[in-house]
Order: sequence, then structure tokens, then C-alpha cells
Amino acid sequence: MEQIKKFLMKYMGAIIGTIVAIIALVLQIHKFLIACIIIIAGALVGNYIQQNKDSIKDKIKRVVEKW
Repeated sequence: MEQIKKFLMKYMGAIIGTIVAIIALVLQIHKFLIACIIIIAGALVGNYIQQNKDSIKDKIKRVVEKW
């Protein structure tokens, strides 16, 4: 009984994380999370481009001129 208690105390975080991951996969929450990450990344890229219009234009011009 003492060994089981030590095992659970040592690996409780991993056990809980595994259970949460299994539940997330069963409920297909990962699709929602991926969609949220893509939306946030798009917003960040758009904000960066808006804040740095001139430098982005210069970089694009240099790339086009090399071709």
C-alpha cells in the first residue's frame, strides 16, 4: 500500500495530464484549440504588418527585385 501511495504522489501530475489529454481527444477539443491558435496568430501577424508597414514594404521590394 505504501508503494502505491509513493507512486501516486510521484506521478500524480502526469496521471492527471494524461486523463485530461484523453478527455480532450475524445471530445475533439484539439480542433477548437488549433483554430484559436491560428486566429490569434493571424491577428498578431496582421497587427505587426499594420505597425510596420514601411519596413515590410521595403523588405518585399528587396525580395521582388532579387527575382
